[in-house]
Amino acid sequence: MKYSAYELATYAFDPLHAFWENEKTQRAVAGVLIACFIVSLLGIELGRQGLLPDFLATKVPHSHYAAVGIAFTLVLVLEVVSLIFVLPCSFAKSVGKQFEILCLILMRNSFKELINFPEPITFTGNMTPIYQILSDGAGAFAVFVLLGIYYRIQKPLPSLKPDFKFRYVASKKMVALLLLCMFAGLGVWDLLRMLQGQPTFDFFATFYTILIFSDILLVLISQRFLPSFHAVFRNSGFALVTLLIRLALAAPPFYNAALGVASAGFAVLLTLAYNSFYRTKDKT
Repeated sequence: MKYSAYELATYAFDPLHAFWENEKTQRAVAGVLIACFIVSLLGIELGRQGLLPDFLATKVPHSHYAAVGIAFTLVLVLEVVSLIFVLPCSFAKSVGKQFEILCLILMRNSFKELINFPEPITFTGNMTPIYQILSDGAGAFAVFVLLGIYYRIQKPLPSLKPDFKFRYVASKKMVALLLLCMFAGLGVWDLLRMLQGQPTFDFFATFYTILIFSDILLVLISQRFLPSFHAVFRNSGFALVTLLIRLALAAPPFYNAALGVASAGFAVLLTLAYNSFYRTKDKT
């Protein structure tokens, strides 16, 4: 029996999605996160006491605060995987997931500033890291609030015909599978560079760059099944949101939070405009 590309993509994607969303998987992943955080703290302390081998001591941070950054990075990795699995659902849900990741990245940036403080933490008179903590924290909170508004104003869209819907969703599953492979490849490459003592790259910024291209691809795919101008403009606007988030990740302190908030505000306004004027005109 021959299977179409749409069916093969569905058969490959659905079991992976079900496994990831399984409650046992989520509990196991949470346990791994806790273990990694504790191991990070222990490893840093052993390094500070000079009890690690030389080849490890040079790679282990000296500040216990670095363990917080490691924990947040692992949480972000999991959120990116969830984003990939959400991708076939809808543009709106995937954009919402991107904002969730942006919130966590801004929050992680706030905690990363702790390395500029002594242990135990005391006020040293240097206000720059404090301003950056406040900026990233306030930016994360603002995006969090706008994200709540964004989710609140989402409305169900009219469904496609069953055959069209299956092919449309399956096409997005193909893109998601490709992203999953690229995500794993980037992770392995970055890890190997770190183990070899080579400089690593900004993993999340790199992945968001890839997301820009994947979103454009999804816009083109959606045009095949949803050819109306309003639907194409809406989806293109969401692709622009991804670009703004990517710029926020590349921007220096203070500007990154402003760009993040601006991208969330744009998504809210785009959704409000579409729901108010065009939703009933599209068969999406």
